[in-house]
Amino acid sequence: EVQLQASGGGLVQAGGSLRLSCVASGSTIDDLDIGWFRQAPGKEREGVSCISSPDGRAYYTDPVKGRFTISKDNAKNTVYLQMDRLKPEDTAVYYCVTLPSWYGVFSGDYDYSGQGTQVTVSS
Repeated sequence: EVQLQASGGGLVQAGGSLRLSCVASGSTIDDLDIGWFRQAPGKEREGVSCISSPDGRAYYTDPVKGRFTISKDNAKNTVYLQMDRLKPEDTAVYYCVTLPSWYGVFSGDYDYSGQGTQVTVSS
């Protein structure tokens, strides 16, 4: 069973940047559709971005498109989420997840989730 450890969250002012990291163990990320979901207080967990296997294509949901960039380092078995031009509405707990397919980032379906990392964007 894959295990996912996310890190890199924090407090940042609107317009700032953060980079989240997710180290996977138990599986090779190159064999997985893997990405990020987030959950804001009082809201459902929603998809943010994913990177598909084996083609490595990146997908983004509309709220983050053009501001966030997902990438991976297969040698480190790590997935990253570079978040730029952050907005207060990006405030949420961010979870690294594996998905049954890339479409899960849009449909809300994921398989495994690690513990989240808190991102807080102040106005």
